[in-house]
Amino acid sequence: MDAPLIDNEIIENIDISDDVRAAFDAADGDRLDALLDSVTISEALREVLTFSHTERDALIALLSPEMASQLIDEAPLELAGELIEGQETARAVEIFDELDSDVQADVLAELDQEDADAILAGLDPEDAAGVRRLAEYDAGTAGGLMLADAFQFRPNQTVGAVLRSLASDDEDLERYHGQHPYIVDEMGHPVGVVSLRGLLTAKRSAKLEDIMVTPLTVDAQASLDTLQDLFNDYDFLGFPVVDEAKTLVGVISRTAVDAAILARAEGDNLRLQGIVGDELRTMPLAIRSRRRLAWLSANIVLNIIAASVISAYEETLAAVIAIAVFLPMVSDMSGCSGNQAVGVTMRELSLGLVRPKDAMRVWLKEASVGVINGIVLGILIGLVCWAWKGNPYLGLVIGLALALNTLIAVSIGGVVPLLLKRVGQDPAVASGPLLTTITDMAGFFLVLSLASLMMPLLLQ
Repeated sequence: MDAPLIDNEIIENIDISDDVRAAFDAADGDRLDALLDSVTISEALREVLTFSHTERDALIALLSPEMASQLIDEAPLELAGELIEGQETARAVEIFDELDSDVQADVLAELDQEDADAILAGLDPEDAAGVRRLAEYDAGTAGGLMLADAFQFRPNQTVGAVLRSLASDDEDLERYHGQHPYIVDEMGHPVGVVSLRGLLTAKRSAKLEDIMVTPLTVDAQASLDTLQDLFNDYDFLGFPVVDEAKTLVGVISRTAVDAAILARAEGDNLRLQGIVGDELRTMPLAIRSRRRLAWLSANIVLNIIAASVISAYEETLAAVIAIAVFLPMVSDMSGCSGNQAVGVTMRELSLGLVRPKDAMRVWLKEASVGVINGIVLGILIGLVCWAWKGNPYLGLVIGLALALNTLIAVSIGGVVPLLLKRVGQDPAVASGPLLTTITDMAGFFLVLSLASLMMPLLLQ
């Protein structure tokens, strides 16, 4: 049982950089294929990304279409589009043809219209039509995630005929990723499904209509949340996808849905940190800098707003300079509590466990946590402040401010993502700046206003 794990560790630790460079310099495509195939696909992609943009395009051109397609399938979509666009049209078509139909549609969306049309023109007309159809669906829907290749037969076909078809073309099973055969009528409507085990155990002379069961279909416009619920409710590996006319247009797999949910969660996490898009350090410096500055520049404005609260209480700060030491602590601790609430809400949103209409219920849940944590944290920091500065009233001011600000922070962190979702804004992008600004402003205001009210006691 332990041997495969050891083998994987050995594979991941193989250093092939020098050999890859030597093979590239010698323009030895077969050697490059062998080297990249000797490591995991993620490690192979890492090796390719150590080359410059120009060298990278030349390296991809040396590889077999199969290896190049594996690298492009592994790459983030924006990078995948760049790798395809860096190839001559004929070469790009060869690589593109090796990709699954769902990946083809995703990569196609990253290409310029001219490049996309040129690649589609080079594909088999039927395959090109399938990719165009997939590209019409939104990325987060069943249509955008499905495989356009559906393993389908007619009701009057026999089990023996299906098995002979499979035996004569082993590529079918690989092409359809082990899908169950779907039975369609003359209009293309799915009327049944047969398990592969059912095919093997049935009589060869039996017709498919005699052993099939009614399939559970999914609308092509079904959202990712709906698909997740469906796979949670049914222990199936996939579902047939139908269009408005109830015609079979593809198959959505559990693997594709799980990967999409993971990608959405990763994207939400990056956007919470101010990273928009699939940023990689191999991208052009100007693009990376511009994307980050768009976020950071907006935060300058928000921080100026928060700083204006301090400016309004300059006299209080001048009289009790010790307050300045604790202002960052109050805002930072409250911000941490708020970020916890944001994280929980974003996760529940991605899992489909909450909706914008649940804002009041979420607020009540968060407020209860905020009250408890606020009191505990307020007492702790108040005692620290008292022991440090020797003034119990200063400890009272700081402790009370932190307690109240913690309640405010978790309320904002829990509810704001839902409100942003309701008005059509991306909660992952906007929740962070709003939380930071409001908790800073509220924290500064609470500390300084309470200090102003208790100024005679603080000066004793």
